Amino acid sequence: MSQEFKPTEYILESVNTSKQFPDMGWMLDAPGEEKPSLIRAIYANKQINVKDSSFGIYRFSDWLPINKILKGSSAPVTYKSKGLANYLGLENLYITFSGYWPEKGANMKTCSFKETEAYSVAGRFDHNSGKVLVVASAGNTARAFARVCSDNNIPLLLCVPEDNINALWFGEPINDCVKLIVTRSGSDYFDAIHLSNLACQLDKFVAEGGAKNVARRDGMATTMLSATTHIGRIPDYYFQAVGSGTGAIAAWEANLRLIEDGRFGTNKAKLMVSQNSPFTPIYDAWKADSRNMLPLDDDTARKQVIEIDAKVLSNRKPPYPIVGGLYDAMKDAGGDVLLADNKAAADAAKLFFELEGNDIHPAASVAVATLIDYAKSGKIENNAVVMVNITGGGEDRYKSQHKVTYLKPSVVFDIDPDMETLKAELDKLF
Repeated sequence: MSQEFKPTEYILESVNTSKQFPDMGWMLDAPGEEKPSLIRAIYANKQINVKDSSFGIYRFSDWLPINKILKGSSAPVTYKSKGLANYLGLENLYITFSGYWPEKGANMKTCSFKETEAYSVAGRFDHNSGKVLVVASAGNTARAFARVCSDNNIPLLLCVPEDNINALWFGEPINDCVKLIVTRSGSDYFDAIHLSNLACQLDKFVAEGGAKNVARRDGMATTMLSATTHIGRIPDYYFQAVGSGTGAIAAWEANLRLIEDGRFGTNKAKLMVSQNSPFTPIYDAWKADSRNMLPLDDDTARKQVIEIDAKVLSNRKPPYPIVGGLYDAMKDAGGDVLLADNKAAADAAKLFFELEGNDIHPAASVAVATLIDYAKSGKIENNAVVMVNITGGGEDRYKSQHKVTYLKPSVVFDIDPDMETLKAELDKLF
């Protein structure tokens, strides 16, 4: 497949100013602009040509900002629900599943839609640059990038809180090109981000970029592309649990491209995003109609994060206020922020397993719980086209069929290590 592939043609555009510019390597911001804004990929192909399933996620490569195809990918799979649809009285409920469900054609070995990001970002990355890609993560993202970079021999430095390393499980051992460093027990995701930022001050390392990376967002956008091309039209509603909201931003951006394509309708799917209470910063800002995040005491936030089951939804500084971010997406598309507590999410996961036949991650369970609550309250028209983005699932099944190994940290760092110590340790690793 890689021999047949030609790099995707695209340019970049500032959402704030609409100024366009070529992608000169690893651009995360518009050059010369002071106001924070996301940048967006503008593709030469205005109508997407979806390739066959053997291409994995790269079946959507017309709208991925990549210069190569990597091995081992699997695309999100969309199917029309029967069990959950009947239970909710919805005639057109579609489930877009990212994870492990071989019967449906879903073969993500890390069981998370974070693979969609990793295969796109690594497909954009210049493997001959001599640089090491740096990713900070609370768990699922690190697992996905580790698997993808290991399978494709791409140097990677992962920064994760020590208390979260149980998320770094794998069905096969990880290649030595992937190294894990951690912030000591008692630290959190933001300490891991700080460690990654320090590493990126050294010449050898380059930040992956998070929501600012067009490849990350357009990789996640393949969930909306999967649903729309399967259904034949843009959905009316898009349900997803969010920590950063990057997946919902990506869905909105894909929606705009699909409208421009001209074959899938002109509607914008309402963004029905959800959080795991009591950790609700996006909900609080949206309900206050505030572009800016509301003040949140660090200690209070940490306590709330301890309480929630869906730890991946615990982002305290999401790309919500930035131009082109979640606030703008929801203002343009319409929608709402919904809440589910741990019990509602656990009940939803059990129901999904009974009615659809596979286990799902806690974050996806939050999305299903809010869909159930919203539909049962009569707020969705029975014939509306509804998409629910199941962002992770099949992990119990995968682990039951594979001998699982764990990636061990190479170095445990204090929360704020000095640069000399950091450089000396990283020089030993790469």
